[in-house]
Amino acid sequence: MLDEADDIHPLFYGAPKTTEFRKLRKRLVRETREAIEAYGMVRPGDRWLVCLSGGKDSYTLLAVLTELKWRGLLPIDILACNLDQGQPNFPATVLPEFLSKMGVEHRIEYQDTYSIMMDKVPQGRTMCALCSRLRRGNLYRIAREEGCSAVVLGHHRDDILETFFMNLFHGGRLATMPPRLLNEDGDLFVHRPLAFVSEADCDAFARALNYPIIPCDLCGSQEGLQRQQVKQMLDGWEANSPGRRQVMFRALMNTRPSHLLDPALFDFAGLMAGEMPALGAAPRLNPEG
Repeated sequence: MLDEADDIHPLFYGAPKTTEFRKLRKRLVRETREAIEAYGMVRPGDRWLVCLSGGKDSYTLLAVLTELKWRGLLPIDILACNLDQGQPNFPATVLPEFLSKMGVEHRIEYQDTYSIMMDKVPQGRTMCALCSRLRRGNLYRIAREEGCSAVVLGHHRDDILETFFMNLFHGGRLATMPPRLLNEDGDLFVHRPLAFVSEADCDAFARALNYPIIPCDLCGSQEGLQRQQVKQMLDGWEANSPGRRQVMFRALMNTRPSHLLDPALFDFAGLMAGEMPALGAAPRLNPEG
């Protein structure tokens, strides 16, 4: 078993010896492996650009992936990357010092996208959409320059659920962050190995190991974000009915096109009396879409 070996990667130095932490670590490793296997993320010999913001989620992502590789369970190369977007007062030395100390191969990239956002986004409007586009474009470029096949992000189960409800309430569509995505140019994958992991577990793990967490002041300084409202709604549901988040997440893995309303996914017009349609494997009218 993974946890029975004595040698550990430096990212786990100083880990608590408590039973609670061992269970947490084992759960994180198991859920990450399950997501990687379920969505076919690994091709042996690939090189992954693992993106670090300095937040709890990205530290957890790096630690778990590095541990899997350390144990020979993830046959890929890892390049950690932080994109310094020029935010005021960003502690630019924290991540390079941490990654060097941990012996993690890394690249620190400086691109002043903050000034672009301040110039382009009207006062009072949220910066999230433009920030995301600028960040993604730079990460794709870096991945290509470094010979990486995938950009790997630290989005977890709660991020995926929040995005689903954001699209439902504000986008008018049933969609969320997929665990594995091919970019528009068709040359890079986007992976989210923490898709099955809860935000609470990421937080508990990163804090237990005393990782130097960097808050996102750019986003955190903006009040009234729609995502924050969705998060508060989900928190309320979870408080009233513990386990509600996991039930909703399972629903995203158990869709029935024949019981929705999208004629592009299910051939309602072609239904014939006397035939029993397959509920879980509906015929697609446009397999290229």
